[in-house]
Amino acid sequence: MQPFTYTRPTSAAEAVAAHSRAGADARYIAGGTSLYDMMKLDIDRPRHLIDVTSIRGLDRIDTGGDQLRFEALVPMSAVAANPTLQSDYPLLAESLWKAASQQLRNMATVGGNLLQRTRCLYFRNGTGNPSSVGTFPCNKREPGSGCAAIGGIDRGQAVLGTSDACTAVSPGDWPVALVAMDASLELLGPTGSRTLPVADLYRLPGTTPHLEFTLQPGEMIIAIVVPKTRAGRASTYHKIRDRESYAFALASAAVALEMDGDRVGRARIALGGVATRPWRATAAEQSLVGQPLTPETALAAGRAALSGATPGHYNRFKIELGARTVADALLIAAGRNA
Repeated sequence: MQPFTYTRPTSAAEAVAAHSRAGADARYIAGGTSLYDMMKLDIDRPRHLIDVTSIRGLDRIDTGGDQLRFEALVPMSAVAANPTLQSDYPLLAESLWKAASQQLRNMATVGGNLLQRTRCLYFRNGTGNPSSVGTFPCNKREPGSGCAAIGGIDRGQAVLGTSDACTAVSPGDWPVALVAMDASLELLGPTGSRTLPVADLYRLPGTTPHLEFTLQPGEMIIAIVVPKTRAGRASTYHKIRDRESYAFALASAAVALEMDGDRVGRARIALGGVATRPWRATAAEQSLVGQPLTPETALAAGRAALSGATPGHYNRFKIELGARTVADALLIAAGRNA
């Protein structure tokens, strides 16, 4: 690990100013559960760390008013255990407690969780990792080097949103639930404050997969805001994985429903584990409007959610798995309608 300098500001404005002084090689750090991994793997090589954990006023949850507000330094465990979310917005709580072990949930923050990077084995075990056996080209690590996953071992790779340069899956659970709920971010950077939809935080890989987020240099996440809706109660985050104990998703679905009697008035569906970014399934949502929610209509919506999927050699199973994950999530959410 290369040497780095370290500061611990006590305000968000001070943190942004410290980043501006340090330049492009600076990184904000909170729980550190993702950044430390990147540093140990020699993927991220910051020259300066800005520890934001001493900033006052960024560790609160507010469920009053017409929106939910989670400040960036709230631990994942605190949001997952919030009684209001567990009763009125179960998809938000479930996306966090299914994401990681209790130890990680106690350490990781809801702001930092949005910026975790892919678990693609070629990204994490490619060129530059001293512990790896052999070297693998990865355009996320070294732009222009190629993508070993294309034509390689691609069981865990994405089938939606891929490009000729990258097929790496977006790894998060919490971002998928937030995208389904039309959440937004409050950001602070060198040029001031702005609001950004969570869905717009993530880039498709295109020809530049090393550019993953739309944050401007020096911007930090201050808070996450979720509009309140009656669909929150009839919701779920359904996650399918190789093992039940805190593995990353092979396929997941965040679903929230507004029912008009026995028919769907509005559906919110987002997918995880199958796409290169949290994936909003608008075609699937529209297919359900005005329809009774039955196993047949749920599965049809699941298939609509995976339309346009482009599998590789070993991940074709994700298309059927993803469709059935959506269908199951829809039926679970409908069962919570009250």
